Amino acid sequence: MPLHLVKMCVGIDSVAALNARIERMLADRQARGLAAEQTHTTRMQPKRAAEILDGGSLYWVIKGAVQARQRLLALRPVVDGDGIGRCQLVLEPVAVPTETQPRRPFQGWRYLDAADAPPDLAAIGDAVGLPPALARELKELGLL
Repeated sequence: MPLHLVKMCVGIDSVAALNARIERMLADRQARGLAAEQTHTTRMQPKRAAEILDGGSLYWVIKGAVQARQRLLALRPVVDGDGIGRCQLVLEPVAVPTETQPRRPFQGWRYLDAADAPPDLAAIGDAVGLPPALARELKELGLL
């Protein structure tokens, strides 16, 4: 069973905005002659890399709730401009909307067991197209 990561998505207010940022990042990389891949750099290298790379995803917390995920393709150790070791997460360049799952603020990333990961919206069907706040409220009321 894969292991996932969950991380705050700072400065983004919707899954559509996240996908737009991904497209801009890919276009910028191509314009600079770099490989067309999406990466996100974090401070710490996950110790459970083998479990994560066995089908794991990065789940994004947007506006206080997990709302999207991106499949993790690779984990690369890198050194930043100050000579500090970091971890570069290589992600599938599309954010897949998920069922909303409230999360409190935290720093960095956290592990997320597959059993605790929210399902993709396409898999549950009922909430597709609903605004995230409405879907969250309906779920809290037991109507979704």
